[in-house]
This record gives sequence, structure tokens and C-alpha cells, in this order.
Amino acid sequence: MSNDETTPGPRASRRAAKPRKRRRGLKITLGVLLVLLLATGGTLYWLYSQLDGNIKGVDINKALGEDRPEKLPTSGQNLLVLGSDSRAGAENKELGGGGFVGGARSDTAMVVHIPEGRSKAVAVSIPRDTLVTRPECVKDDGSTVAGKERVMFNSVYAQVGPACVVKTVEKMSGVRVDHYLEINFAGFKDLVDAIGGVTVDVPQDIDDKASGLSLTAGPQKLNGTESLAYVRTRHGIGDGSDLGRIGLQQQFLMALLSEVKSQDLLGSPTNSYKIAKSATQSLTTDSGLASLTSLAEFARSMNGVDPASMETIMLPVAYDKIDPNRVIASEPQSGQLWKAIREDTTIPEEAKKSPATGG
Repeated sequence: MSNDETTPGPRASRRAAKPRKRRRGLKITLGVLLVLLLATGGTLYWLYSQLDGNIKGVDINKALGEDRPEKLPTSGQNLLVLGSDSRAGAENKELGGGGFVGGARSDTAMVVHIPEGRSKAVAVSIPRDTLVTRPECVKDDGSTVAGKERVMFNSVYAQVGPACVVKTVEKMSGVRVDHYLEINFAGFKDLVDAIGGVTVDVPQDIDDKASGLSLTAGPQKLNGTESLAYVRTRHGIGDGSDLGRIGLQQQFLMALLSEVKSQDLLGSPTNSYKIAKSATQSLTTDSGLASLTSLAEFARSMNGVDPASMETIMLPVAYDKIDPNRVIASEPQSGQLWKAIREDTTIPEEAKKSPATGG
């Protein structure tokens, strides 16, 4: 797999005194979490003038033009969520071995589908090492980048930018992306620290010498630096590939949501401000969501979505026959999955099964 993975060395492992039953079943993505966070009651509205300017916007519609999948009347809403590992800035460079890796990558990518009626949601994780066809794209400076076959999915962000990531996802899936949301590397760490850490049920002992991550199986409370290492570790679990850590990312994001929901944001304006500040400072969205008001309105429109009914699926992939360190979308499973999302229909069980599991 790609060798640009280095993560910070967390402090020594420790087991929580009282085990807690592992949360199973359906999970939520970080993107939806942030949107819900910003709309928690009316508490954050009084912070509008201070926080609104923190959010960066990208005009996806202008960048992509008309060459896009059709928006079907019953297709619900589709949100592309990226976690970027940019090393831009002093803080980001200190995280995850920034001195050894240049540029930026889309470290985590999920297509969140919210069906018509918004009573449930599903998130499709796209492995970063998936080989894709990058379409012709236009960069921010107006120059055109030719399309190319068999490029790693996570390289598209670094080479061309977020609009091209959206275009690549739309081309590979046929799904119209309505909104884009990105949180950067350091911002993820700051958000976890702002809420006082997150407790996760580590599924197995992890000893990742490449990152220094050492955790004992069982409930563990992780700070921001440790959490970042946990969701990025690949050498300490499964076959050492990107596929193994996707399960950790999904599990962690559910735990993160639970921690935010458990905090008394309404009763603690100071804590609310700290959390909202760390979230908005690290947030980039499409221009349609690039304000606190727009994010809150979008979140309120999802009030009927029960987090307990949210499902996360890994895009079905198979090991590439030419380069076994890479994966490709597996057919017919991936085609069935994208078709169900496009048409807002039930996803067939066979479309959720991936030949390559990372186990």
C-alpha cells in the first residue's frame, strides 16, 4: 500500500476500569457529525459573527459545470465527506510525520446518502488506495489537467483539488454530489481535544511500530493525538492495508458522535464555543454550506435521521491483479451499490460484500 503513512506517537496504552459494551450496527460519518454539532439547539447562533468567517467555501458547481450526473427527483441528498491529511501550516506539519510527507491527501472519503424523507442514512467509504480513472479537471488557476487511468483515489485531491475529487466520485458512481465537506488533519485532533477525549472499545491489541501507537484491547479514552493515530493506523491491524483501518474509522466516528451528544452544550456556552471554533476553523464546504446559517439549516432538515439507523459500508473492492498493493472497485457489487444510491432504493446485501477485506 502507499507508504506515506506516519502518525504521531501516543502515550502508553491503558485499559479503562469499567468495560463498556461495544457499540455495534450502524454508524455515522464525521461530516454529518460536524453539521449536527453546529446546529445543536440555538446555542451557537449568538456566536455567528465570530464563527461564520472561519468556514472556507469551494464553488463546486462553477468548477464542474454541466457535465455531471442527473439529479433525480427522488434521489435524496448526497454529501461527499473528506478528511484531508494536509501538512500545510506549522501545526499540521507536527502531526503524522509531516516532515516526511509533502502535499496533501484525502485520507478519509465517504459518500453520505440521505434518502428522500431523511429518516435514515448510509455512508460509503472509498478506500484511499482504490485505483480510479481521474477525469479531465480544471484547477483553481484555470489550467486544465488531462484525465488519467489507474491513479490512486487519494492522489486526486493533492494533484488537482477538491472539485476534481467530486468529479471523480461522480464519474465512478454516477451519483450526483449535492454537498462537499472537508475537515483537515489538525482540526480533527483539535475537535477531539475540545470535547475532552473520546472513549473507544479497541477491538484488538494494537502495536504499530511505524506510528508508535500502542493500545490494549478494550475500552480506552483517547486524546486528539491518540485519536488521530487510531483512525490512521494501518500497520497495527488487519493485513496492514488501508482496508483494515476503515473499520476503526467507522467505529471511532460513532464514538465521537456519542461523546458530543453526551456533553451539556446548552449548559456550557464556553465549551460550546471551544468545540464550534475548532470545528469551523478546520472546515471547508461547498459554497452552498459555507456559512453557519446554511450548515444549521441543512442539519435541521435532517432532524428525522436517527443515528441508530445509519449504516456505513465500504465500497466493494478487489485486489488489483497488476499491483496487489492496490484495489479496484469490484463488480457487480460496486455497480449494484451505486445504482441503489442513485435511485434511492434498498441496497442489496450482496452489494455490501467486498472480496478484499483487509483482514
